[in-house]
Amino acid sequence: MATSTTATGARTARQRTLARQEAFTAYAFIAPYLIIAGIFTVALLVYAFYISFTDLKSPLSRTSNFVGLANYINAFKDAEFQISLINVFWYFVIVTTFQTIGAIIVAMLLNSKLRAQRLYRTLFYAPSVASSAVISMIFLWLYLRTGWINYFLGTDVAWINDARGLFQLLLSPFGVKISSTFLKGPSITWMALMAMNIFTTIPSLMVIFLAALQDIPSYVYEAAEIDGSTGLHAFFNITLPLLRPVITLVIVLGTIGTFQVFDQAFIMTKGGPLKSTLTPVLLIYTKTLGEGTSSNAALAAAMAFILALIIFFFTFIQRRYIESSSERF
Repeated sequence: MATSTTATGARTARQRTLARQEAFTAYAFIAPYLIIAGIFTVALLVYAFYISFTDLKSPLSRTSNFVGLANYINAFKDAEFQISLINVFWYFVIVTTFQTIGAIIVAMLLNSKLRAQRLYRTLFYAPSVASSAVISMIFLWLYLRTGWINYFLGTDVAWINDARGLFQLLLSPFGVKISSTFLKGPSITWMALMAMNIFTTIPSLMVIFLAALQDIPSYVYEAAEIDGSTGLHAFFNITLPLLRPVITLVIVLGTIGTFQVFDQAFIMTKGGPLKSTLTPVLLIYTKTLGEGTSSNAALAAAMAFILALIIFFFTFIQRRYIESSSERF
């Protein structure tokens, strides 16, 4: 009996030793990532939050004074920040809507029985492979007044240099003058950037919807067909309700991405013309590094955390609304 107890104790001790060794090995493998993430993500996030309450002008400055909520108050009063929020709001509404709808339509088409189905899937997905910088340079060339878009459309539009708003253009023939930046709507240039972003993001989101569509059992449609539910009726009453969790994911990802848009505006327009393509991230980048000899890193940090709260608010509302409405199904 004593021998059995001793053997059991020794076996338990060996198991504990092996468990500790496995845990040590696992942490050793992920240590490089944890160190990098800790330094360049967590530590910088904490530092940025700290300097948002100071008067730090340059990221390289060694002296700063605590100013409380002054930077957050000044950020809300900043005219450029207000314009950037209006711009990104229109960007969020239009791009998120059209890229989600477009991705669902393309996924439905590619999920049907087609000849050369793999070829079509590859062609549709190809635009998302290129980086945003490469795509921006390609569209910068296409959007020239002498570019291919104007050539095929037979127009002479300054796609990347027209600050007139959409609603301003639609209502001006009727003698309606709009002075509000928000009510003018997105500019021609901003809509050109939106079209480019929609074109490049639909393929990536299409893959998500295509995977979700293939997970829907075929017998669901077979049973619906017996009841006479086919075509659009089956799409709106079967497909869309079953896709709601994926739609939530896509909308949330789209919201985060649109509010953080930077590359396209930085490469193609630098926020112009007349700040009609200025985005919060581009403004934060400019404020942090400075224009010429001026910079305001503390104000930029405050703007960054305000933007983060705005993103959290919109994604929270979206999740609550879509998930609560999907409880009916």
